Amino acid sequence: MFSLSVQPQVTVPLSHLINVLHSVKSSVGCGTTTFSSRKQKNLAPESELSRTEPKLSLRDLGLSELGERQLDELVNHLLPCWSPQHTPFPLGGQTVWRTSHMSTHSFFCNKHEFKFTLIVSVVIHFKIKFQHCTFPVWVQSRGFKTLRSKPRRVQSAFEGSPESERFTPSFMKVKEAKNELQEVVEFLKNPQKFTVLGGKLPKGVLLVGPPGTGKTLLARAVAGEADVPFYYASGSEFDEMFVGVGASRIRNLFREAKGNAPCVIFIDELDSVGGKRIESPMHPYSRQTINQLLAEMDGFKPNEGVIIIGATNFPEALDNALIRPGRFDMQVTVPKPDVKGRTEILNWYLKKIKVDPANVIARGTVGFSGADLENLVNQAALKAAVDGKDMVSMKELEFAKDKILMGPERRSAEIDIRNKRITAYHESGHAIVAYYTKDAMPINKATIMPRGPSLGHVSMLPENDRWSETRSQLLAQMDVSMGGRVAEEIIFGPENITTGASSDFDSATKIAKLMVTQFGMCEKLGVMTYTDLTAQSPETQAAVEQEVRVLLKDSYERAKSLLKSHAKEHKKLAEALLLYETLDAKEIQLVLEGKSLETR
Repeated sequence: MFSLSVQPQVTVPLSHLINVLHSVKSSVGCGTTTFSSRKQKNLAPESELSRTEPKLSLRDLGLSELGERQLDELVNHLLPCWSPQHTPFPLGGQTVWRTSHMSTHSFFCNKHEFKFTLIVSVVIHFKIKFQHCTFPVWVQSRGFKTLRSKPRRVQSAFEGSPESERFTPSFMKVKEAKNELQEVVEFLKNPQKFTVLGGKLPKGVLLVGPPGTGKTLLARAVAGEADVPFYYASGSEFDEMFVGVGASRIRNLFREAKGNAPCVIFIDELDSVGGKRIESPMHPYSRQTINQLLAEMDGFKPNEGVIIIGATNFPEALDNALIRPGRFDMQVTVPKPDVKGRTEILNWYLKKIKVDPANVIARGTVGFSGADLENLVNQAALKAAVDGKDMVSMKELEFAKDKILMGPERRSAEIDIRNKRITAYHESGHAIVAYYTKDAMPINKATIMPRGPSLGHVSMLPENDRWSETRSQLLAQMDVSMGGRVAEEIIFGPENITTGASSDFDSATKIAKLMVTQFGMCEKLGVMTYTDLTAQSPETQAAVEQEVRVLLKDSYERAKSLLKSHAKEHKKLAEALLLYETLDAKEIQLVLEGKSLETR
């Protein structure tokens, strides 16, 4: 009996060992030996094989460096006479294998991982029979492209438990989502805590939110906190041109996950694979993948320890059967961060950079997601590197924010002095109205530097995120929008107004329409909503348009009255913009107070 007491426990997929055994060929000078299999196959001469089939190494077959080393160790131990160290190879000394005639599915899915002790009895007689053997092994070209894609995808999809320090939920600063997912973490850590009371957690958790809000990081955080394996798959990776590939990959993914439970399966862009099923003669097999996903989720035994987390920014597209109780029956919303969350995220990315307090930037990045903030910090770092600085200042962060919001600077644009004066008075008109209007947002910066399609802009900096707005705040926004056109008319006359106010009018008109049709802020039409004006009577449509015109006209008159009463300050600010091109909030205040800009 062969002793195995001191032998290493080398584990290899059974399919690779089968390929070795089916590939045995005697070397030159030895008699040709054949062995019976389920189907006898005549081996082609070596010279013919070299002309018709491609040569591939073990690495080309999808085997990792570790797997290749384990297989070589196994072969060297069992069959030392076959070792490449003792026998010359006709392929330049590289270990090459010839696949047996088996299906693609069995090649990659027959991974029983038999231990060393179980396979010795199968192959020990080959050690006695063959004294000098080479095994140049080849791969049949037919179907190989399909073979290669599967192990690479599965290999990249599986990860060990993520580092909990890097992917801890405390990094995300989404308290509500964290609290919901903490139950999942507790279940993965201590399932007995729930089963002893007869309870069970949802099989699937659906993360819903805009792109870049951290849905993937939250899923990784769950696995990292629970210290369990994490399987990642994108919804678009399952289906290909061949029928049944998507369903097969679903089965393989869940089979792997069940074998490594407890674990987390994360399917990104779930709507790509779990969209509503439709009857289509052009795509009769399009429902196989989602049907297989539904079956796998229903096939779970209770409390099996496999948690499925899906992410989408379009939940309306998901099939109803997928989000019913028993599948993805727990929905967690991951919104864009508020000003506090943006401050904490910025501090995370800026912890190695010496900058001013991040809350100033956070206040001016309303609507930014976590990914947007990461991009902002990266753009600021690139700007500092280009300018030859050894640190990132608030100036670079402001530059990066403007670049993201309005596009890059166009310093090469040749603008004549007349258009520059019009732009300066236009932008200073916005700034004057914003500065002297009670409920307007505070000014952050005014500039006449061209960016993107704009020749200049005035940016606002709200003190806090506005979850709701009053009627006076909406009217103030309309007044600020009107300030540019009003300034052009007052300074240059009605015949010299420009097209630069088109976007301002668009913004003011949208606010006025919302006030009339959705917010119930119109006395004449009352508190009724008119979401679909085309469905209303002609009289109602005319009444809505009339009320919108009244709001816009009143706003225009308020802006004109304010600019006329502050004509002196308006002129000072326009001249300062012509001189300095860009002014921040403090500099604007100094100009309006009649003080000099000593810092310039």
